[in-house]
Amino acid sequence: MCSASGMVSIGLMPSVDDLKLHSSGKVREIYEWEDDLLMVASDRISIYDVVMPTPIPDKGKVLTQMSLFWFELTADIVPHHLISEDVPEEVMERAMRVRKLEMYPVECVVRGHLSGSGWKEYRDGGAVCGIELPGGLRESDKLPEPIFTPATKAELGDHDENIDFERAAEIVGDRALMEELRRVSIDVYTRGAEHAAERGIVLADTKFEFGRHAGAEVVLADEVLTPDSSRFWPADLYEPGKTQPSFDKQYVRDWADEAGWDHKPPAPELPADVIEQTRAKYVEAYERITERSF
Repeated sequence: MCSASGMVSIGLMPSVDDLKLHSSGKVREIYEWEDDLLMVASDRISIYDVVMPTPIPDKGKVLTQMSLFWFELTADIVPHHLISEDVPEEVMERAMRVRKLEMYPVECVVRGHLSGSGWKEYRDGGAVCGIELPGGLRESDKLPEPIFTPATKAELGDHDENIDFERAAEIVGDRALMEELRRVSIDVYTRGAEHAAERGIVLADTKFEFGRHAGAEVVLADEVLTPDSSRFWPADLYEPGKTQPSFDKQYVRDWADEAGWDHKPPAPELPADVIEQTRAKYVEAYERITERSF
């Protein structure tokens, strides 16, 4: 798949086969490109930290194009790792050339509503990641203000673990830096939530990844405010007190649970209607958020 040298001819656009594979994740392949990286989003979909055997057509393009949109919309808040959309033809629209960063070893999660693992934590103890919340909140309720609830970065196949701020500061090794990551995360989430709300979408929660390079200590990386990294709910159907319909992979999770899958590999093949409905939800999220046709 990759050449041994990973060398690229100056002035010529490489093909992905010319580039050396740097790493591969559940959804993305990352390649070495001169002093930079080529980040390619596949159409793979993972739920419960397991990659499903059936891809969702165009999903990688949606993730990349939404990230590009948000990088531009939040650039005044925090610098990002994007260098160029000028990429090899076979990965056009689903890839971006980005800076190499030294990544921070925590997921920066912001929650504006009580859902998912945050709802479970609150239900069990009245707090999320050590943050005490008012009593009597229901599933999917809007929080008085967005909260920062970091998580560990799990190895492939393992689950991220929610941690409190103090533990996150220990892991990063710099409390002041962790405070800045919290501030920036909440600011980017707030910008995203306000933009989404104007387009009839509730941004319930999201997770960010940050790194550093020689010129900046906090740089936004990976994907940003996509249906894979966020919970998007249609505002016209929002009804606190239960799980919400969403523009993300919740549709696949619901189908898998109803099918009786135990969340362990191997995952079941997705039927055609689930593939079609999931693709439609990703595309609708993109079109409503960006106000561009896909």
